[in-house]
Amino acid sequence: MFERAFGLLFSLAAVLLLPATAHAEWHVAESDHFVIYADDSEKDIRRFSENLERFHSAMEFVTRYEQETPSPSNRVTIYVAGNSRAVKELAGENSRNVAGFYIPRAGGSVAFVQDIRLKNGYPDFSTVVLLHEYAHHFLISNSRFGMPQWMNEGAAEFFAAASFNSDGSVQVGRPAQHRAAELAYSVDVSVEELFDYELYLENKGRRHDSFYGRSWLLYHYLVFNRERTGQMRAYQIALADGQEPVEAAREVFGDFDALQKELDGYARQRRMFNLVLQPEWIEIGDVKIRKLSEGEATVMPLVMRSKRGVNEEQAAELVPEIREVAAEFPNDAAVLTALAEAEFDSGNLDRAIDAADRALAIDPATKNALVQKGYALFSKAEEAEDRKAAFNAAMEPFSALNAIENDHPLPLMYYYRSFIARGALPPEAARHALERASQLAPFDRSLAMNVAIMQANEGKMEIASRTLAPIASAPHGGSMAAYAKLLQAALKANPEGTPLDFSTIRQPEDASEGEAAE
Repeated sequence: MFERAFGLLFSLAAVLLLPATAHAEWHVAESDHFVIYADDSEKDIRRFSENLERFHSAMEFVTRYEQETPSPSNRVTIYVAGNSRAVKELAGENSRNVAGFYIPRAGGSVAFVQDIRLKNGYPDFSTVVLLHEYAHHFLISNSRFGMPQWMNEGAAEFFAAASFNSDGSVQVGRPAQHRAAELAYSVDVSVEELFDYELYLENKGRRHDSFYGRSWLLYHYLVFNRERTGQMRAYQIALADGQEPVEAAREVFGDFDALQKELDGYARQRRMFNLVLQPEWIEIGDVKIRKLSEGEATVMPLVMRSKRGVNEEQAAELVPEIREVAAEFPNDAAVLTALAEAEFDSGNLDRAIDAADRALAIDPATKNALVQKGYALFSKAEEAEDRKAAFNAAMEPFSALNAIENDHPLPLMYYYRSFIARGALPPEAARHALERASQLAPFDRSLAMNVAIMQANEGKMEIASRTLAPIASAPHGGSMAAYAKLLQAALKANPEGTPLDFSTIRQPEDASEGEAAE
């Protein structure tokens, strides 16, 4: 599918947990929080899925966040793409050092990783980075206030060093061995620079520095140091109450020089605490595994290219390949759905609708077929003479999808969009639907940005600013974060109850995306 304005691209460096043995046949594993497609044995994909669920449960245990099981379409779908070359080809430009990547989207978050790696003890670096990015996903999904950059990265690094033991226990908060060289040899980042991110950016040179390592060190120290128990919580409360990060840090942590000396001493320690979570403390649900049909397995490499996101040229190259597979498997709903997506991406709207209808005739509950039909009908409605009737018709597939999965965010989003696209004022129910979609998919910052803009247009300055907070402090920054900060400043200066004049605010280029290199 086209990479729409529903998410941000984050770099990873690959995947979980002894390299797998010879490849088996394609399977899909579904659990509470993940869907995994892999050309691998049922045994390995099950263990891979269970380890990911253990990691999620361990984060819940440590953070005390009690997260509701996400709507099925808001799980993270992981495609096990193969070797490093396959992942680099999917990643596209600037992918020399990329061994996997993750794209959060409302109703369609995806990750692309190398062959499944199963390992006890301290994880591979590739595993560390995957866990790092899922930690961001988890924390964003459970906190609506903006965390400062050091805390975002420090928390992700704290959890990413987790290991999965053969007895079913999980160790969390192990010393970040993958940051040892950085802490020893890279340019130091001071405590003051961690708390004052603008100061850090002013001082940042071209050499690699220790921001990630120092962020982990400070976070780890504050978690385990008894004399500073409760300080990090107090710091978070101060931030949530609107205090500036540096002011809050001085008030809660005291003298920065003293904390710097403590932290430097902590870095020289030979041993550090960590948490060993016993198997009985970690609850995971069932993992359901299904062998893919011959058609699904055949089309899967093409599906991965489509799900990664394609431009116009790539879409034109992909669609004839999927048409060939569809000709071979004309009665496979999954193949026909893949065809519908490829036809839509190529701008062949009638063909997309036809393929989606053929898939739905085989299986009326094929969710992505409903999505692709809805996308195509919305595009056609833009040119319709009777736009109101056309957009009402375009909502029919999304309404059917809503009946199948009540908390799927796309029907809620497109209900709101059906009014905006035809120049009509969205009713209160549509505005609430957009806000509900963002609640279901808080990791989709483009969606949150749309909600904030809607709220600002309604004159809700304080609420809109709170909606923007996680975007403005996004762990990987980017132009969207910069735009969120501009909007926050404008909201602060605008009277409550008066709609914001967006014409006075210049939006940075590519504000819908933000890329990060770990």
